[in-house]
Amino acid sequence: MKPFSIWWKRLFDWLPAIVTIVALVVAWEVLVDVLDVQRWLLPAPSVIAAEISDEFGFLMKHARVTLSETIVGFAFSVGLAVILASGIIWSRTVERSVYPLIITSQTIPIITLAPLLIIWVGTDMRSKVIVIVLFTFFPIVISLVSGLRSVDQEMVDMFRTMGASSWQTFRKLMIPAALPNFFAGLKVAAVFSVIGAVIGEWFGASAGLGWLMKIAGGQFQTARIFAAIVVLSILAMLLFAAVVAIEKWVLRKYPPTADRVIRLGDS
Repeated sequence: MKPFSIWWKRLFDWLPAIVTIVALVVAWEVLVDVLDVQRWLLPAPSVIAAEISDEFGFLMKHARVTLSETIVGFAFSVGLAVILASGIIWSRTVERSVYPLIITSQTIPIITLAPLLIIWVGTDMRSKVIVIVLFTFFPIVISLVSGLRSVDQEMVDMFRTMGASSWQTFRKLMIPAALPNFFAGLKVAAVFSVIGAVIGEWFGASAGLGWLMKIAGGQFQTARIFAAIVVLSILAMLLFAAVVAIEKWVLRKYPPTADRVIRLGDS
């Protein structure tokens, strides 16, 4: 299929969502005007668009801060999740000691820990990174563990029969088979990471979109709050799209098929 045809098909698939969004924006604009809602209470979409246009450089300055916190925190979260998931799969002792703690940790509202983190580590990037990790590592760990455990036992037995070591079985069978689950967790965590960055900025920061929303709220600058929300939504969508693009590339390179053949002696 030609590239133009592919893009046209994708646009057609997204057409219902686009029409719905446009209809909601138009209805919002009309209702605000008809009901004469004051700008400080609920600005019209046109007012929000004007705010984004007028303060674009200012918004981008704070967006860069939030984006850098999000990327660093997300990277740490992925690394921690991979280590924990691998340990749970490889060691029964680690599973029995760590896995219940991971589940239990999610019963504590993360937002309640943010003030403590500000006290313990300060208001610099570290506190935001920790909040992001607490928000995002759980779905990655759970999805990766689920994917690693979903491997067909008959395939594992076949690999062992062919003389494959545990490491070869893990690397050439279990990891590729777990990739779809792993990326499913990554896509959820990508969106959560932006939320974690904003919450961290609410409790202690001097820059960032979360901090900007907090300051604007105290000054009843509602249009600026909505402008920051729009930029945050775009950041979340871009991060989600980046994960999807990486997923497609990785799955093309390492397809999670069941008919893998091991050449003993390969590294």
